[in-house]
Amino acid sequence: MAKLRVKQSGKLDGQRNRLKKPVIAKLDEVTITRDGETAVIEYVDSSICGVNLTIGPQLQYMTDQEILETHNDVLRAQQLSIANYKHIAVEIPEGLPQVRYFDAGDQWVPRGDVLRCLIHDDEDRQPVIEIDGREFTLEEFGSMLVTYAGWGMRITFVPDNELGKNPKIVVRDAEDS
Repeated sequence: MAKLRVKQSGKLDGQRNRLKKPVIAKLDEVTITRDGETAVIEYVDSSICGVNLTIGPQLQYMTDQEILETHNDVLRAQQLSIANYKHIAVEIPEGLPQVRYFDAGDQWVPRGDVLRCLIHDDEDRQPVIEIDGREFTLEEFGSMLVTYAGWGMRITFVPDNELGKNPKIVVRDAEDS
């Protein structure tokens, strides 16, 4: 089974360059090279992120067209999976740890999809995020968020005594009072 890995975006003039996700392509829209058992697929359109497609030993016997068909099949399978996915956010019950330390990654990670947090600031007015009674710097909290890279995020601010409640949400411009 082929394994698709999207190549990381680069930097442009000190700014992060956000590339578009890979798309189903035709042979004239990509350049394919081989690196061992991995096909390296670069799009002619430099605004689209390239991919490393690990195929295995059979890669040496495949044509570029066969590699591209495998790549496109993986993208189609991902699209189908996304279309059929129904997300249910898991919230860890109050009183149980919401985060855990992940030794292999040397960082804290969420145990669920919802984090109840308190926002403080330190003596230098830098943000401090408190979860489960532990204080995280903004950098530590940001590393925790990277666990969900590629996902979206909604942040709902509530009074500190209502962290366990889902507030009523009204959609309107905050300036319209």
